[in-house]
Amino acid sequence: MTLDITRLLELTTWRAFDVADDGRVLAGCDESGSVQLVELTDDRRTELTALPGAVTGRYLPGERAVVVQHDSDGDERGQLSLLRLDDRRTRPARLSELEPLVRDTDHVHRLLDVLPGRIVYATNRRNGVDFDVVIRSVVTGEEHVLYDGGGMVAEVSLSPDSRFAGITVPAAKPLSDQVILADTMPETGADRLREITAHDEDGRHLLPGWHADGLVVTSDAGRDHTGIARLDPRTGERTWLITSPSHDLTGRVSPNGRTLLVWAAVDGSHRPALHDAATGEHLRDLVLPTEGWCGHPLPEPVWSPDSRFAAISFSSPTAPGDVLLADTATGTCTPLTFSAAQLAGERLAEPSVHRVPARDGQQIPCFRYSPAEPDGSAVLLIHGGPESQSVRAFNPVVQAMVAQGHSVLVPNVRGSTGYGKDWYSADDARNRLESVDDLADLHRWLPAVGVDPSRAALWGGSYGGYMVLAGLAFQPELWAAGVDIVGISSLVTFLENTAPYRRAHREREYGSLATDADFLREASPLTRASAITAPLFVLHGANDPRVPLTEAEQIVEVLRANEVPCEFHVYPDEGHGLAKRSNRLDAYPKALDFLARRLG
Repeated sequence: MTLDITRLLELTTWRAFDVADDGRVLAGCDESGSVQLVELTDDRRTELTALPGAVTGRYLPGERAVVVQHDSDGDERGQLSLLRLDDRRTRPARLSELEPLVRDTDHVHRLLDVLPGRIVYATNRRNGVDFDVVIRSVVTGEEHVLYDGGGMVAEVSLSPDSRFAGITVPAAKPLSDQVILADTMPETGADRLREITAHDEDGRHLLPGWHADGLVVTSDAGRDHTGIARLDPRTGERTWLITSPSHDLTGRVSPNGRTLLVWAAVDGSHRPALHDAATGEHLRDLVLPTEGWCGHPLPEPVWSPDSRFAAISFSSPTAPGDVLLADTATGTCTPLTFSAAQLAGERLAEPSVHRVPARDGQQIPCFRYSPAEPDGSAVLLIHGGPESQSVRAFNPVVQAMVAQGHSVLVPNVRGSTGYGKDWYSADDARNRLESVDDLADLHRWLPAVGVDPSRAALWGGSYGGYMVLAGLAFQPELWAAGVDIVGISSLVTFLENTAPYRRAHREREYGSLATDADFLREASPLTRASAITAPLFVLHGANDPRVPLTEAEQIVEVLRANEVPCEFHVYPDEGHGLAKRSNRLDAYPKALDFLARRLG
């Protein structure tokens, strides 16, 4: 069989959303064309939902029921419904068969946690901008507001007795979080909220969980690399449990507070291990099927309520996406799905790891995928975020590019996570163009790996789309073509027109319209669009709440007026990216054909 993009896009992938005490796993499966809920056991697979768009979900503890989060055509206005699980069900549930829990399609609702008979969710229905945290009874529908302090809400974790909640919200500085303690008893009144960390502290606080002696978080406060720390809920005192001088560590504490599932970021792969939550002592490693990625951007690993099992989402360059069930008593990881079997006999490219010299003595982490028969061209694929990272996971687009003969470089430019605070902070606010300059350093390196620098293109989505447009606009002599997917063409109009609930959150990273408009305009590709000469391919979802469609329309208008070749495709039933396989099957072959023509 030919390893082409159509076949690669039609591969089924899996991810883990939740796990029950008996080892049943609530998984996401995209076999139908969008991610739907499926229940997995050792010997059985049960399809649970058949909704129009992608969904996520969690088990409701103590019941055979699932809380389903769904939206409409990628608009990200999540709605919450209940699906009662009945072993007699013979087909997956349609939307009309779900019990409404929280339905208001004008606003966003995001599931944060599940408790026996209750759910915890965030909603912006109060004013369309700020997110409140609400606890709702599934039985009576009674609600009470746990937090209404304004802004975005990242994560919530309730103490074992449900009396207190650890809440993380964005802090003042880029990619920093503040931890707030909330008393869940409504009669506590106005004094129910307490700041555990300072609003102006420079540091991440992720994945809060509870130990007998306080909150356990992943943090890099006062450090370059993230480690695992315990916070005293009364004083905010921080006690480090597990740290590394050279790798970012991320950890999730078990519901009983005794065990930490910790994974170390090592050049785009993640290595998991179990540690004692009281002392940080290493207990045992978890053995993955092969070196790869578990955790973000796939769902984070999740514990069963009794702390025996952990469900892990796994991917590697040769495994499209699988669910592993880890038994914490033995350290064994049992695959429940086998996505690599779909590619039996095929040769897939595996990346080599490089450090590319930069203009200032820094080194840019980069993965290189090399074709068996290279044609001398290259495509640089830049991740979104920017607070994210490229990882060694399966990517059908990368594999299809390699099959076409392109060398594919997947860098982690300045602003990427996974390499410490100094690196991810290097592009904040008025340093934005430092990451764009990294593209020129990568271009300069191409001859060293046998690539013709005159036949190099850029590909990226979201913030990666901004990087594509910025590369073409600020370095027009370097790039032969670009593919922009839901990208930002003007930092000014992006901040003006993005969803109101996102604006303040994104200004922390990019700069403020009130104080930095001059630089935002200077760093915008649209400002220098007249310099662009390379052909451009643009994809966008009409319902994108993050990067509005106008970002694509305005750059396309300028390029076409300047008679620069520009292909433009809009998908009316998509949001921030292409979630539906049917649209990906239409869009990506066109984009790859565009690159083949422009780099041939």
